Amino acid sequence: QATFVQFSSSVCAPCRATHRLLTEVTDADPTIAHIDVDAETRLDLVEEFGIMRTPTVPLLDADGVVRQRIVGAPKKADVLSALDEVAQAA
Repeated sequence: QATFVQFSSSVCAPCRATHRLLTEVTDADPTIAHIDVDAETRLDLVEEFGIMRTPTVPLLDADGVVRQRIVGAPKKADVLSALDEVAQAA
């Protein structure tokens, strides 16, 4: 139904917090996926998605279209709100 594509770097503390939050959200709903991309080694994807800082989390719908973009360490309410918007658009 939706996929979080998290762009992170190894020295980024907010990235670790974001990873924990997104793991918690996706563990609660098997229709949502979470992919963590190392921005330092996947410069091709960084360029393709226009990533300027980490963490940045594009939220893709079931068709692979970016529907939301979360920049910085999100709050759980922001993550759930973004999922609601993607679900309503489906």
